[in-house]
Amino acid sequence: MKNIYLFLSFFMVCNFYKSQTVFSDDFESYAVGSYIGTQSSYWTTWSGTTGGAEDAMVSDTYASSGSNSIGFSSTGTGGPQDVVLDFGTLYNSGIFTLESDFYIINGKNAYFNLQGSQTIGSIWALNVNMDNGQVVIDDGATQATGSYTAETWFTLKIEANLTLGVWKAFIDNNLIGTWNNGVNTLASVDLYPIQNSDFYVDDISFGHQTYTLPNLNGMVAGLDMGGTIAGQTVTPTITIVNAGQTAITDASVTLEYNGSTTPQSISGVNITSTGSYDIILPSVNLVAGSSSVQAYITSINGGNDDDSSDDTLVQTVNPIVPAAGKMVISEEATGTWCQWCPRGAVYMDLFESLYDGFWVGVAVHNGDPMTDATYDAGFGSLIGGYPSATVDRGNDVDPSQMTTEFLSRLQTAPVATIVNGATWDAATRTLNVSLTSTFSATANNNYKIACVLTEDSVTGTTSGYNQSNAYAGGGNGVMGGFENLPSSVPASQMVYNHVGRAISPGFDGEANSFPASVLTGDVHTLNFTYTLPTEWDENKIHIVGLLLDPQGRVDNASKSTIPEAVTNGFVDVGGTTSTTEILPQPDELVKLYPNPAKESINIQLNLKEQSNIDFNLKDVSGKTISTTNFSKNSGIFESTISIQHLNSGIYYAEFLINNKFKAIKFVKE
Repeated sequence: MKNIYLFLSFFMVCNFYKSQTVFSDDFESYAVGSYIGTQSSYWTTWSGTTGGAEDAMVSDTYASSGSNSIGFSSTGTGGPQDVVLDFGTLYNSGIFTLESDFYIINGKNAYFNLQGSQTIGSIWALNVNMDNGQVVIDDGATQATGSYTAETWFTLKIEANLTLGVWKAFIDNNLIGTWNNGVNTLASVDLYPIQNSDFYVDDISFGHQTYTLPNLNGMVAGLDMGGTIAGQTVTPTITIVNAGQTAITDASVTLEYNGSTTPQSISGVNITSTGSYDIILPSVNLVAGSSSVQAYITSINGGNDDDSSDDTLVQTVNPIVPAAGKMVISEEATGTWCQWCPRGAVYMDLFESLYDGFWVGVAVHNGDPMTDATYDAGFGSLIGGYPSATVDRGNDVDPSQMTTEFLSRLQTAPVATIVNGATWDAATRTLNVSLTSTFSATANNNYKIACVLTEDSVTGTTSGYNQSNAYAGGGNGVMGGFENLPSSVPASQMVYNHVGRAISPGFDGEANSFPASVLTGDVHTLNFTYTLPTEWDENKIHIVGLLLDPQGRVDNASKSTIPEAVTNGFVDVGGTTSTTEILPQPDELVKLYPNPAKESINIQLNLKEQSNIDFNLKDVSGKTISTTNFSKNSGIFESTISIQHLNSGIYYAEFLINNKFKAIKFVKE
């Protein structure tokens, strides 16, 4: 991770490359209302179909120069516009520059990506999300951020030295990030309005120039302070790149921050031409307020190099100051059947490493052995597909797009803070939990409390723990190592974190959590009781408290291990305990055959008692195709279900039998 959420500017000796312009468009020569895809061979759409809903129209509503631009506005979860600026060739060396002006409607967002292959959709080189006044740039891991003002034109420039793999981003000519990119080929830019998008594009251009390596040149190519929140103790990393032809065997770097100078030397290394090397520095504390930090390289192979213009990097560090007592929660919709869900697992683990102490994650599983039916049903009502995530139960977003909302919510003062208390009986495996809320503002009985249990390091041996993986082979980009795993990752290679095991008393919280009037300074406690199954590892369990506001958003959260909560002390409030039964997965309750099937599937239920049954048929995206509810007496029940109307592909038959959940994947031929 390089230059995360830091505002950067190169030292005055920085060399700004001037690429030769290959293409530019200000849209002034086109008729308002015409489709851009029909105007030039460079413009097309994702599918290649121009002149329709997927295309973008020339508009005179807003313009950065002249009177025209092109506009994008999403419907539903995204699209229908999906416009591509094709670069006409695959660039894989030299310095490539893409520059464009953006105007984003207040309360809305914008998005584009850079494609690394001329076969569109096969390799993503970069994603750029613009939302809530922040630009967030990632190549599978967040690399840089900057700020913008809504309803004000700003210029975003991406400069990629494809020879070295060193990329830079600028807003209005101010450097906001420099990093080593995971993909260093470029073929096109895709302008796509994701959910809640409304933006305009003007004065777009791209250019290219060759790059010649000096004989000896060490470049400071990145500085990662190791955190973004004031008060964090962080471990900075300086990345140097051999931007010359001669191998670098030793060098010295220095970090200057908050009145301290931290030098670090390396020797006995062999950084070959265009190679990079991360130098980890001793820990420093991030301080509140805007501070300058400088990183520079000296004594390269015992002396000076041939190009001093890239030896120094200066940035302004302005850490986020969190609201007192605030903890943000991300809930992620996932399933082992979902081929894109490894993306969610990677970003949830990333957030855990970056924001521990300020963030808690819950992976809400669907259609696999880790599913909690209550949690799955409740969260399913907030999302449009898989993978999805919400931050403090706000808008449904892709798990890779949680950053801007997290930073905003972290600075939002909560109504109350929560302290977790507990008792744990290892013999009976009884966990008693107390959630104590101390209010810093007035509230009422429309606020509610819920208690969640999560578990890390969950493994399994059955096929239900195999993870479907769209990133196998690397064709869909780098994704936390999943690109090196097969398309169906065996259960033996999978470890699942943040697994949502239980939510009490339900997804919407306890209706009688608080009295009608709650005053500043009031303290209220609710109790919850669980009996943990023996297959759960109590050493990997986290207790999560949720304070829900009257609109159903999470106002604040809490997180602790069981030992931490026991140390805090259990607050017993008597007869208000919410007892949650942890229901096991059914074993041989359900059979489905044949699989694969062509015209119909047969289901067999081995019912041990009078049973209420909910049956859902879902497609591979998690969308419900049909729902059936019925009751049956104990015994064997069999039924045949026609699937002639279904397209060929993967589907899921989900059964909820007396609150016991079972999901079976089948293939329609």
